[in-house]
Amino acid sequence: MSIVDSVLKIFTKDVKDPDAPKPAPGSRSEREAKIKDKAGMVISIFALLLAVNSWYGGKLSGAVLSNTLGANNAWAYYQAKNGRGVSYEIAAKTTNDPALKKEFYAEAERMNVDKKEIAVKARAMEADREEAKKSSPWIAYANTAYQLAIVVLSASILAVSMAMFWGSFVVAGFGIFLSLNGIYLWF
Repeated sequence: MSIVDSVLKIFTKDVKDPDAPKPAPGSRSEREAKIKDKAGMVISIFALLLAVNSWYGGKLSGAVLSNTLGANNAWAYYQAKNGRGVSYEIAAKTTNDPALKKEFYAEAERMNVDKKEIAVKARAMEADREEAKKSSPWIAYANTAYQLAIVVLSASILAVSMAMFWGSFVVAGFGIFLSLNGIYLWF
């Protein structure tokens, strides 16, 4: 059998042998087969939700780290500009040369302007970091819900329980709600 036939077989149902013995209606093996037919694709969908959610959680973690480092660097640069500005002010007050005094005060003023720009950038990075921090727990809770949905769905096959099968959808639905809350921050 070729690879193409194998792949196509996944997506199409082969006609079963009509002469094969059929289990008694409502028997455990018939119910198990019914759950297995449905559960395989559903597990794949739940796993996809988990993977996408985990990717987004990683993206949030990266944003928290990146913005924390960026804000820290910006505030360090701010402090350096502040130190230089103070040095220029002291130099302006201690010199008797009017041309140098004017130049030192101009440099001190330039440092103050630079500091204001740096502070705006640092605060923006801090705001982005805080937004990502608010979303992160919800995404982590959603990951847990998706994992539980997969476990409950797998257990439904072993227990031959349609109640557990449908219960896994409830758990996954809760995971979707948590993911959406992590994205939109409704509460």
